[in-house]
Amino acid sequence: MRIATFNVNGIRAAQRRGFEDWLGDRGPDVVALQEVRARAEAIPPGVFGDYHLTYDEGDVAGRNGVAVLTRRAPVAVRTWSGTALMRTPGEMHTERVALDPEPLARGLGEFANQGRYVEVDLAEAPITVASMYLPKGGLPAHLQKPGRMREAPDSGARYDRKMRFLSAFARQLTRSRRTARARGRELLLMGDLNIAHTRSDVRNWRRSNQAEGFLPEEREWFDSILSPRTLVDVVRRQHPGVDGPYSWWSWLGQSFVNDIGWRIDYHLATPQLARAAVTAGTDREPAAGRRMSDHAPVVVDYDF
Repeated sequence: MRIATFNVNGIRAAQRRGFEDWLGDRGPDVVALQEVRARAEAIPPGVFGDYHLTYDEGDVAGRNGVAVLTRRAPVAVRTWSGTALMRTPGEMHTERVALDPEPLARGLGEFANQGRYVEVDLAEAPITVASMYLPKGGLPAHLQKPGRMREAPDSGARYDRKMRFLSAFARQLTRSRRTARARGRELLLMGDLNIAHTRSDVRNWRRSNQAEGFLPEEREWFDSILSPRTLVDVVRRQHPGVDGPYSWWSWLGQSFVNDIGWRIDYHLATPQLARAAVTAGTDREPAAGRRMSDHAPVVVDYDF
């Protein structure tokens, strides 16, 4: 099975830049999407080809939105909001479906309607696939220096929100992993986690020690969710001891040309599924002018 995750940074923009060609050429069996950023009625017709769409758009227009594309209709769907848009190939309806209620870990309620998480049980294999878009966050108050930040100082509000999310999501992730196992399924969490885990995941890591996405406490949280018995970073397992492969580059300057990137898009799999990975990497475009997004798709082939 070929499985991909891709933060498209707006599906309408990604379509204009070649998303449909990439989808057809690579032919993944499953695709997790983040930052779809479109209301149901605004999704471009035909952009998802012959795939079934499962989508939680969230309640804020033009923000967030996570989806999973599958060859066959999922046998079960779960979201934090309790609703999802589900379309068969060619359908254009806009009605959300009410799902069976799922318990949320303490602290996740404030994020439930933001379009950050969708989870499906595949019909093709005993795998539960989740697409996640984790908050970008910000700097804690003591690191905020007016005049040296692209965003206005906020006394650490964005940082505090991200840390609340991480704490609550760790509990939810444990629950999802155990539930999948009880159902005889492997769990594959994919998406933009907005954290570079190790020094190998940031090109200029020395400069990034006090940057959001590479703060020590964020990286410690990442440590806490990985282990040989719980979840495995599939791409890093396939590429040990090397820098990258990066999955995000700023639009500014020559970041993409010079490969000054971050690896913040992941496949995190339960151990048996991680061992089934045979190839893994990023679909980095050959030239800056051909980029579909500021992220690149992360694609893994599983012999499962």
